[in-house]
Amino acid sequence: MKAVDIQLVADNFVSPIQVVASRNSERLYVVDQIGLVWVIDKDGNKRTTPFLDLTSKLVTLNPAFDERGLLGLAFHPDFKVNGRFFVYYQLPPRAGGPTTGVLWNNLSRISEFTVAADALVANMASETVLLEWDDPQFNHNGGTLAFGPDGYLYISIGDGGAANDVAPAHVEDWYAANAGGNGQDIEANLFGDILRIDVNSGEPYGIPADNPFVNKPGRDEIYAFGFRNPYRFSFDMGGAHWLIAGDAGQVLWEEVSVVTKGGNYGWNVKEGRHCFNAANNDTVLASCPSVDTMGNPLIDPVIELNNWQNPAGGKATTVVGGHVYRGHAIKGWEGKYVFGTFSQTPTTADGELFIATPHGPVGNWHHEEVSLKSNPDDVGYYLRGFGQDNEGEIYLTVSSMVGPQGNTGKVYKLVPAHQ
Repeated sequence: MKAVDIQLVADNFVSPIQVVASRNSERLYVVDQIGLVWVIDKDGNKRTTPFLDLTSKLVTLNPAFDERGLLGLAFHPDFKVNGRFFVYYQLPPRAGGPTTGVLWNNLSRISEFTVAADALVANMASETVLLEWDDPQFNHNGGTLAFGPDGYLYISIGDGGAANDVAPAHVEDWYAANAGGNGQDIEANLFGDILRIDVNSGEPYGIPADNPFVNKPGRDEIYAFGFRNPYRFSFDMGGAHWLIAGDAGQVLWEEVSVVTKGGNYGWNVKEGRHCFNAANNDTVLASCPSVDTMGNPLIDPVIELNNWQNPAGGKATTVVGGHVYRGHAIKGWEGKYVFGTFSQTPTTADGELFIATPHGPVGNWHHEEVSLKSNPDDVGYYLRGFGQDNEGEIYLTVSSMVGPQGNTGKVYKLVPAHQ
């Protein structure tokens, strides 16, 4: 495999989790979890003024570790003309809670903004709220926003949080063997789902007519379901433009799946390719259904990694979904899927980078670890996210801190290694 390394693009971030390119522009936008979006211009310089500042709106983050914050950014396909873009973030909770004596943890919001007249910063007065929901726990928020090749906006949402899909606001589902079930429920809420909405019609949005649950039981926004925490997904820029999502596991397996319309990805009936046991999550059940009550097959991942807590051995705290490489700088990588792990234990800044060979939307993709020339054993940081520019090149967002604190956050570009 071609020798590769990482090249510093920008630093002095707190907790960078995503790099986003707008179409027809050479600028890159860095999403910092603490509520800021920064611009890197075509010359590689980080602007001194943030493009967007939501810090005053966010729920107060826990500096030691937090899965809330500003989690996603997507530019409208016609951004250069209409200046529209979309964000996903968490605010302080509304009053009340899922059950008596239990309060909501936060409020999740999907909003649209437009840019100011000079297009260099957001117009903060332009916020239009598209979608909001009360979160029962602080974790498992999903967080990716991305426009598909069909022009619709896709949104990933986790199962509500806590563990095992079992806690207040985790509703009962059709599978009696495991308690809880937001992942399998498609009617009570939007947790554990990937949504697809039309931001070019309706108030505040429209529903694509071919969404799988239109005119039948199930929330109309849902595109696919059965996820635990699909923190990062992407669309392949080439090929069949597959939607590929990394889904964080419980204590045994991490997974990456090719997501198709109406697909059920198994949680919490399954974790990865295995029968999940909500009552004892470090053991597997002897058997479980292969289809749901609607006849949908429970779709297995194309990549499975052992979690660091797996008794059989493993070193992934959580999987971080990446991108299919469509650049030209790294020879031999064309069409390969690049992804990673946050770290090897929760307290070690040693995320790993992997490359996989796609060979179909189902089956087992061969994957192997990428050894960077400057840091052969791991990335050398907590790997928080990825990005891809309009040329198909791939970026990593990293930091040395577990939680959103400090200023060790950096953006690197994957490049051929100097020989």
